[in-house]
Amino acid sequence: MTEEPSETDPQAAIDSVAGNRDDRVYEYSAGDEQEGIPFVGAGPGNPRLLTVAGRELLADADLVVHAGSLVNSELLEEYCEDAETVSSIGKDLEELIPLMRDAYEDGDTVVRLHSGDPAIYGAALEQMDALEHEGVPTYIVPGVTSAFAASATMRTQLTLNEVANHVAFTRPQGKTLDEDEDHISEFVGMGDVTTCIYLGTHAVSETMDRLLEDGHDPETPVAAIYHASWPDEDVIEGTIATIGEKLEDAGYRASAMVVIGDAVGGEDYERSFLYGDWANRGSSDETQEADD
Repeated sequence: MTEEPSETDPQAAIDSVAGNRDDRVYEYSAGDEQEGIPFVGAGPGNPRLLTVAGRELLADADLVVHAGSLVNSELLEEYCEDAETVSSIGKDLEELIPLMRDAYEDGDTVVRLHSGDPAIYGAALEQMDALEHEGVPTYIVPGVTSAFAASATMRTQLTLNEVANHVAFTRPQGKTLDEDEDHISEFVGMGDVTTCIYLGTHAVSETMDRLLEDGHDPETPVAAIYHASWPDEDVIEGTIATIGEKLEDAGYRASAMVVIGDAVGGEDYERSFLYGDWANRGSSDETQEADD
């Protein structure tokens, strides 16, 4: 008689792995072929920004559990033609884990497809821990996060010499983030930080109002890139003082990456040392030795 799998308890799985370093950390690197269910980053939207590893895994999949409308349907049509596709939207862990576990144990090749990169606001680890707790191995395949697609669209860098030395990936306060956990004002106040706000399109006006109340320069550049790399991508440029109203006028309530900081315009930066004095230091020494 086959023993029925025990009822999924995701929290028990999370608690069971606390403080335990998995030996596979020392055996595999990102991009290596591994056993189990891969958690693949689908990238920001454009199917061409899916990694080679992700494309290969989707091509071999029997079941793809994906992040619903957050994953471009063109990507699913192009790379998941032979797989059953199931949206994870509206499904809790108690439903998702048995779905993937049972398919894997039945011999199907299963891929869990997240939007962007699973490491950035992906809620991937709790799924992975729950699957591992039930004997199903998992691993992560990185993807391109929307901040990088937004930077490419804007034709700038998130870090620029003498303009922005740091990057902050963050989100604003709301239902899942308390007021004292919102550090956007602190990041902007540092001056040389490019602040990338995820999951906050609906709260841009309120966030900018708080920045103004905290005394930040109203002329600080801000860009909101809606659906970065998708066919309907839109770029809205403004400042801390103006971007909220501009975004509301455009009618976007979700799926926009908001970038704050002087790097947005790609201006007033200094030439880096990489292709200046540092690049020439070896050749000048060799020339001096030859002359000697």
